[in-house]
Amino acid sequence: MFSTSIVEAAARSCGRKVSGACRGGNPRTRWWTPEVRDAVKLKKESYRALLARGTPEAADGYRKAKRAAAQAVVEAKTRVWVEFGEAMEEDYRSASRKFWQTIRRLRRGKQCATNTVYSGSGELLTSTGDVVGRWKEYFEDLLNPTATSSIEEVEAEVSEVDSSITQAEVTEVVGKLLGGRAPGVDEIRPEYLKSLDVQGLSWLTRLCNIAWRSGTVPLDWQTGVVVPLFKKGDRRMCSNYRGITLLSLPGKVYSRVLERRIRPIVEPRIQEEQCGFRPGRGTLDQLYTLHRVLEGSWEFAQPVHMCFVDLEKAFDRVPRGILWGVLREYGVRGPLLRAVRSLYDRSRSLVRIAGSKSDLFQVHVGLRQGCPLSPVLFIIFMDRISRRSQGPEGVRFGDHRISSLLFADDVVLLASSNLDLQRALGRFAAECEASGMRISTSKSEAMVLDRKKVVCPLRV
Repeated sequence: MFSTSIVEAAARSCGRKVSGACRGGNPRTRWWTPEVRDAVKLKKESYRALLARGTPEAADGYRKAKRAAAQAVVEAKTRVWVEFGEAMEEDYRSASRKFWQTIRRLRRGKQCATNTVYSGSGELLTSTGDVVGRWKEYFEDLLNPTATSSIEEVEAEVSEVDSSITQAEVTEVVGKLLGGRAPGVDEIRPEYLKSLDVQGLSWLTRLCNIAWRSGTVPLDWQTGVVVPLFKKGDRRMCSNYRGITLLSLPGKVYSRVLERRIRPIVEPRIQEEQCGFRPGRGTLDQLYTLHRVLEGSWEFAQPVHMCFVDLEKAFDRVPRGILWGVLREYGVRGPLLRAVRSLYDRSRSLVRIAGSKSDLFQVHVGLRQGCPLSPVLFIIFMDRISRRSQGPEGVRFGDHRISSLLFADDVVLLASSNLDLQRALGRFAAECEASGMRISTSKSEAMVLDRKKVVCPLRV
C-alpha cells in the first residue's frame, strides 16, 4: 500500500516522460528547428506537386527543395553537435556530475538488447519466452552454488529489547540517498523518497518500525531485479554478462538504518588488517603498509614471501546460516539480528532483460548485491576467517608482526620463508573451506622479495 501510494502520487505530481525517439513523424530532436521543419515541409509539397503535374519545372523544383532540405538538416546537426561538444567540455571542467550523467544517458539502452541467447546445451534460442527462461536458469544457478554449506548455528532465545527506529534516523538516511538511481521491483525512485514531507517520512518510519517489531519485511524488500550487463565476447552467451541487482529503495533505507546500528557494535572487534568497507580506510593504507614492510625488509636483507589470494565469487558464496553465527559472535544479537535475518528469510530475484521479466526464483546463498548491509556483513565474515587462520608466521615490522593484509575479499598472506607461507596458506584455505568459501587457484599468485633468486612453490 505504501509503495503503490508513493508511485501514484509521483505520477500525478510529475507526470510521465517518454524516453527515446518518437514514431509517427513527430521527431523530438535538438536539430529539428523551425528552419529544418519548413525546408522538409517544402520538399514534401514539391514532391506532391511533381506527382500531380509531372512537368520538368515541377521536377526541377523538387530537386532544389530536396537539396535545400538535406543541406538544412546537415547544418542543423553540425551546429547541434558543436554546441553539445562545447557544453560537454565545459561540464567536464566545472560540473563533472552533469558530465557523467550525460555519458550514462547516452549509453542507456546498450546494456543488454540481446534477442537471442545460447541455452545451456549450446542451442540458439530466439523466442522471447525461451530467452527470458534461459536468463532465469543462468542466474538461478549462479546465485545458488550447490557446493556451499549453510549449516545454521543454534542460538538461545535472547530477551533483549532494543529501541524503536526513530524518524530522525530515517530522515537522515533518506537525505543522503543519491538521485538518478534505478528503482527496484516496487518502482520507487530515490527522488520520490527525498521529496517526502514530514507526514510521508513519518509513514516510512512507521513502516520500518512494523518490520523491526514483527521481524518480517514486505516481499518487495526481499525481491531483487537482476539486470544483465554485457562485459565482452559473444553477446549470445550468458557468461559474458555480469548481473547487477536492483533493490527496493524503502528496503534499502531500512537496511541502512540497521547498518548504522551494527557498525558501532562490530567495528572495535574487527582486526586492523582489514581496510575494506571501513570509514577512513582504503586501498592506499594497505599499499603504504606493504610498501613500508618491503622497504624495511630489503634494507635489512630479510626475505618476504607473499601470496595474493583470490576467492571465487566471494559475496555470492557466503553461507547465511554460518553468517548468523558469526554475527552473534561479534555481538549482533536479539532484535537487531532478527531484523537482518528478515531481509534474507524469503530472498528471491527475477531477471529483467530487453523489457521482459522472468519468473521469480529463490536465492538461498550469498549476500544481497546492492544492499547497504552487505559490505559490513562481509567484512565481519572475512574477519573471522582471518582471525581463526592466524598462526605464528608473519614478518616483523618494528614491534609488530604482520601476517596478512585484507581489503574486503582481497587477501595477501605474508611470511619470512616459503615453509611458513605454505603453513599460513594451508590454514587459511582450510578455514575458507570450513566457512563455505573457495580459493581461486588460477587467480591467486605468489611473490618473493629477496636479494637472491628463489622459487616459491605453494599448494592449496
